[in-house]
Amino acid sequence: MVRRSGIFGLVAGALLTVYGVCAAQAPVRYEATIESLDRHEVPAWYAHAKLGIFIHWGLYSVPGWAPITHPDHDFSSNDYIKYDPYAEWYLNTMRIDGSPTQAYHREHYGADYDYYNFAPIFNRESRKWKPEEWAKVFRQAGARYVVLTSKHHEGFTLWPSAIANPTLPKDRQHAERDIVGELTDAVRKQGMHMGLYYSGGYDWTFVHGPIRTNADYRKVEPQSEEYGKYANAQVHELIERYHPSILWNDINWPKTGNALEVEADYYNAVPDGAIDDRFGIKHSDFTTPEYSKLDKISKKKWEECRGLGRSFGYNRAEGEAETIAPGDLIALLVDVVSKNGNLLLDVGPEADGTIPPVQMERLKALGDWLKQNGAAIYDTEPWDHAEGKTVEGDDLRFTYQGHINAIVLGTPEARTMTFTEFAWTPNIKVYLIGARGHLKGLKIKAVGDKLQVALPEKLPGKYAYVLEIHNYLR
Repeated sequence: MVRRSGIFGLVAGALLTVYGVCAAQAPVRYEATIESLDRHEVPAWYAHAKLGIFIHWGLYSVPGWAPITHPDHDFSSNDYIKYDPYAEWYLNTMRIDGSPTQAYHREHYGADYDYYNFAPIFNRESRKWKPEEWAKVFRQAGARYVVLTSKHHEGFTLWPSAIANPTLPKDRQHAERDIVGELTDAVRKQGMHMGLYYSGGYDWTFVHGPIRTNADYRKVEPQSEEYGKYANAQVHELIERYHPSILWNDINWPKTGNALEVEADYYNAVPDGAIDDRFGIKHSDFTTPEYSKLDKISKKKWEECRGLGRSFGYNRAEGEAETIAPGDLIALLVDVVSKNGNLLLDVGPEADGTIPPVQMERLKALGDWLKQNGAAIYDTEPWDHAEGKTVEGDDLRFTYQGHINAIVLGTPEARTMTFTEFAWTPNIKVYLIGARGHLKGLKIKAVGDKLQVALPEKLPGKYAYVLEIHNYLR
């Protein structure tokens, strides 16, 4: 591996102490090879966390607009790019002739208004932002980690990078505040882990684009020696300054940027950190399907990333109809967790840091449900299968932690539930997680050789219900 001296070595040493790695234990040193990187295990904190909050915030948050199309995120369709529902792609879409975003930009700002003129507006508005309030909201929503977009495809960084962007004026390169640093401090004070997203595969200040067709996606990945050194230096700066618990790269990594070195240096600095699968090499701690679930349990850890609405960045055109319903959101989390996944749920704040009310409502509903039922989510493992259905027709998901958590999606069809998964045994016990997480024993009986559970007339909470099943037989 390429060894780094000076401040990087000091930071790495300090972090080994911070993260509880004793020098006598001879911590693993990772080399810049796939074989060495594959020795890294998924951190237990990440595997058990289950829920993270993604934040897309940048210059695109000033116009904050995208067409309300492609609800199913059919990325491969021929007109997806022209009608892109991702507001964080505003710079790209505004340059496509005939696109709704181009029409919006001309109407509100003028045809000749440069995108990077949003920088002073963002800096002015973001002075109102209170990172401590965000951190409290995310903690109350039940999140155990947060991932912030430190640099999106537009190239504007949310920290005062010392690595100068050669293509942008000095006052258009980065945020006035050290947003990355301030949020990192606030998140950690709330007891959560802090991760950082970095767009390594696209930087529209180096290769401008725009992307107009599907064939253009790969054509705009900057591969110059200059960009490779720039991305490598910036991501090392993020590691050294903020030692993020997750290094979440997007799209790809420039071949000139030495992804193997980046990942080895990261693990050596943050031994219990986690890396996603978008560096373009055959190593990752977890995979990242986007707006897409898995059909079955995955042995490899995975993480679905998606917005509360159709966009990651703030889209003022979105409202109630475009935002996932509370019951669907909770069912999504349960489904993902039952299949060995985490849910990375995105909020798109306005330029001043305001999280839209409709998104705040969803976060509150999720947090309320987890306060009652989180024991069936956090620190669990997949069972031998994820999905089931009662004889009465109730959809079930399962998690495991010494006992089985059978999670009923939606309101049960009847006041009894007959399980096809569990054989009757006199020792079996079933409890309903009630208000404030208290357990209530339920009446059970045998129906043939299967277990039937009698439910109370009034169920606690709403959206989904958890039955703990102990001493079971298959």
